[in-house]
Amino acid sequence: MTATVTYIGDLRTENTHVQSGNSFITDAPVDNNGKGAAFSPTDTVATALANCMLTVMGIKAQDMGYNMEGTTAQVTKTMASNPRRISKINVVLSFPQLASIKTRKILEHTANTCPVHYSLHPDIEKVVTFNWK
Repeated sequence: MTATVTYIGDLRTENTHVQSGNSFITDAPVDNNGKGAAFSPTDTVATALANCMLTVMGIKAQDMGYNMEGTTAQVTKTMASNPRRISKINVVLSFPQLASIKTRKILEHTANTCPVHYSLHPDIEKVVTFNWK
């Protein structure tokens, strides 16, 4: 088992990672009857893309001797209706360290082939921008 999810009422869930015991709360967004007091379920999906990209890039960067520490991602999720769903995810990755053209190409390819990218429905538009120092 990977995680347990408990509905705690008031449109909120508590999510616990079984192996580590770490947890987080989700809340329905304001535009869907919630308070927007925490990540919504669709926020977690959108940010999972950036988390996955940074993780697999970090693995590849270690192998290549490139330091990715301090690299950030800004995520913007766009929703559509009928049915309500994520229609677009924008991820802007910013790298504070210099990188060769070869390193950039390898890491960009790695990001764009991460497991979450492949797991998202193909109708979800994924726009990824790489800002290299």
